[in-house]
Amino acid sequence: MLEPLYLQLGQHDKLCDEEKALLADILSPGRDFAAGQDLVSEGSRPAYSTLLLEGLAARYKVLEDGGRQFTSLQVAGDFVDLHAFLLKTMDHGIIALSPCRVLFADHARLRMVTEQAPHLTRHLWLDTLIDGAIHREWIVAMGRRSKTSHLAHLICELFLRLQVVKHTNGMSFHFPLSQAEVADVLGLSVVHMNRVIGEVRRADLITWVNHTIKILDWDRLAELAEFDPTYLSLVCEPR
Repeated sequence: MLEPLYLQLGQHDKLCDEEKALLADILSPGRDFAAGQDLVSEGSRPAYSTLLLEGLAARYKVLEDGGRQFTSLQVAGDFVDLHAFLLKTMDHGIIALSPCRVLFADHARLRMVTEQAPHLTRHLWLDTLIDGAIHREWIVAMGRRSKTSHLAHLICELFLRLQVVKHTNGMSFHFPLSQAEVADVLGLSVVHMNRVIGEVRRADLITWVNHTIKILDWDRLAELAEFDPTYLSLVCEPR
């Protein structure tokens, strides 16, 4: 059941059987969320951190005028709020974008991990560092890339992250977001979003049918995105 988590962490450094068993021990039965429900609410003080086992979720902030901005997408195997262990109060929300299944890691048990398992602690620390790296890439994309380049970058990133947890099929992956939700990622109106998607399609870089994106030309898509996967730390090496 924890295979997405093991694949995620094992992509960066080897995870021994004892560490896998410890992770399984600290995770308690969770729950299922429907699309549109908050996995974690802004302003809450959770006593646990949430592991996403299935589905797609997003970090988000809502402005006073009701505008919403997604600041990252979360895939299976992600601890969506591991930082809440130390920060305590959530300064943003995390919403399910598809049906999601989660497990919970009590913060008291996470504290025990930090005291007794230093290598596994570094694994989890790296998880939060990669979250920060993803945020930096999203800030650059939002501020300096063209919107077609921004969309191309998002597709490249998601494909590689989903590939790690074996949620791709060849060069295709399931992408359950509506165009309005993609607009909340790119900071666009829905009308402008439609034009951007059309430009990437007409360039014969992707197909996007029934919530499935297929990459037709990885090299050209990555070139449009100026995509460098270094920030995802996909090299397995001692940490």
